[in-house]
Amino acid sequence: MTAPDNIQSVGDMIAIHWADSSESYYPMDVLRAASPSAETAGERDLFGKLIGGNPGQEYPGVTVTGWEGVGGYAVLFKFSDGHATGIYTFDYLRKLGIALSENGLV
Repeated sequence: MTAPDNIQSVGDMIAIHWADSSESYYPMDVLRAASPSAETAGERDLFGKLIGGNPGQEYPGVTVTGWEGVGGYAVLFKFSDGHATGIYTFDYLRKLGIALSENGLV
């Protein structure tokens, strides 16, 4: 698992420089929509049924207001709409960054 060694807010983007010298860029509203929290993504019950969440919801104009490390494996972003419960593992952020880049979203 590669960890970030620098996270910066640049305009309406979050830029992450990883320890392996690669970089990833995330539009803040897309980062909010991709929150892995139960509030946003929902959660599965014992039978695999998805409960709650707002998958596919867009968050235009929402910005990142801060972030903090979680253990040695994740980042918790805080958003202007008050959301602050999604824990983004480093692996999840790397995969999200690759997907955004491959789909021309950054």
